[in-house]
Amino acid sequence: MSFRTNPDRILDQIDRARSREEEGGGVLFAREASARVLGTEPPEPGSTPGERARRVFGLVDQAYREVAGGGELRKMAARFQAIGDLSALNARGDISITVHYLDHERSDDVGMVPVEVKAEEVLEAKKITGTSRPDVNALKVLRELLRDGVQAAYAKLEPRLKDAIRERADLGHISLQLSLDLRATD
Repeated sequence: MSFRTNPDRILDQIDRARSREEEGGGVLFAREASARVLGTEPPEPGSTPGERARRVFGLVDQAYREVAGGGELRKMAARFQAIGDLSALNARGDISITVHYLDHERSDDVGMVPVEVKAEEVLEAKKITGTSRPDVNALKVLRELLRDGVQAAYAKLEPRLKDAIRERADLGHISLQLSLDLRATD
């Protein structure tokens, strides 16, 4: 039997990889995927509140793209591939968006929503992706979860952003952090 078809060798390889991670102090499960974006170009002096709100939303979109295309999300999805890991469990966590106004005294604005990944969703993704690889299916589920979660978190954050725009807190530099935190549950 070749390496690809011998299940004992595959399981041994997984065990060796985990042992190396444990010895090297590596984390066995990537819990968080995040991105931080800095908006350094202030809006034009005569810009409308709508244009300034679009600037902040552009930063949210940029952070979303970084998280969705980043390696941290792939590490989370790869965890679904291992036997006896998240493929048989559910995962819960949250998606948060934090806006920090660097040139204003206003405190940070935070929007957070809880999220949940069920093992059935990963199996359902198999029908859409056409592959039986759990990590590919999990990546699809995590990206959809991220998209929906970012939209919900932004909806919660939007009234506070409007207040910040009214206070003119957004006229300077803005730091925006988007993160997806996921932990395994039974």
